[in-house]
Amino acid sequence: MSAKQNPPFRAEHIGSLLRPSSIPDAFRARRAGDIDDAEFNRVREDAIRDVVKLQEDAGLQFVTDGEFRRTTYISHFVESCDGLDFRPSSFRFYDGSGKDHEFMAPRCVGKVKRTQALSAIEFDFLKSVTDKTIKSTYASPATMHFLGGAPDPDPEFYADDEALFVDIAAAYDEDIADIAARGARYVTLDDVPFPMLCDPMIRGQLEKQGKDPERLLDQYIELTNASFASAPSDMTVGLHMCRGNLKGTWLSEGSYQAISEKLFNKLNVDVFFLEYDTERAGGFEPLAAMPDDKRVVLGIVSSKVPDLEAKDMLKARIEEAAKYVDLERLAISPQCGFSSAIVGNPVTVNDEIAKLKLVVEVAEEVWGSA
Repeated sequence: MSAKQNPPFRAEHIGSLLRPSSIPDAFRARRAGDIDDAEFNRVREDAIRDVVKLQEDAGLQFVTDGEFRRTTYISHFVESCDGLDFRPSSFRFYDGSGKDHEFMAPRCVGKVKRTQALSAIEFDFLKSVTDKTIKSTYASPATMHFLGGAPDPDPEFYADDEALFVDIAAAYDEDIADIAARGARYVTLDDVPFPMLCDPMIRGQLEKQGKDPERLLDQYIELTNASFASAPSDMTVGLHMCRGNLKGTWLSEGSYQAISEKLFNKLNVDVFFLEYDTERAGGFEPLAAMPDDKRVVLGIVSSKVPDLEAKDMLKARIEEAAKYVDLERLAISPQCGFSSAIVGNPVTVNDEIAKLKLVVEVAEEVWGSA
């Protein structure tokens, strides 16, 4: 038996898991006024107990709540703050058929200030139902600005982006410090803006708006670092990057090469969770820029499709990545969550369980532990 590990673990997943039908039913019933808050919470907490057991039974060393209290991976932070709401994005999701899909994204609509401790509610309940390490997940700070199209803030509230970013960072830092005081020691920030800045089409779109993609990259690195400035030194902070994940669709494509040197060296996280399940992410070559004190979780199992990956293929990809980052600093996971929104990806719970168990088995066979 190997010694107890600290996060990240060899076998990881990103955070969101497929919701049972009781969850969307409860959200609809609460909006209609058919159930009260107590019943709404009971339904979600019963489902969270079940999904904690699902993760434990899969052999994972940590758990999340599946993001079952949220409608999307973004919603809990937007709802935690005054000054943020959802508006139509200028970006689009793609499904490979030539069609694109509109979506709602965060937008600044006032002065941003944290007003609710929703992360604390998530953490405290999980602490009451498991002895495993708890991973607390957030949409990344840059998501609150970029995902809607990187709009200029309303001058009624903020003179420029930098002033807005100060308040976004303060809200995150306060929230993360709150859960840290309650015992949280593992946090990940789920990010699509950084990999979207790898996409030549999106960079061109930004330039037409008068935005400098390199300037945004610098600003988002500073914003992200400021967002967990008060985190205790023994807290593991990770950044998960993917190219969009909504019912099997995606937002962008492009190698990490466009951002790797600057991002990997200037972002003060402990671990990068990197999407690598399709050719949209490019090859492992950008990992050559990874500093020796950072760890990398390879997202080489797909949460978007039901097909189960072959172990030999996964091991070969880990071996390939180890040409750039030492094997002892690598781990494995799905590329993204199974249900970044309340309607999940086109996979079943049995598919999800099989993929989580596959991640655990490959980790045990490659590193000797999960």
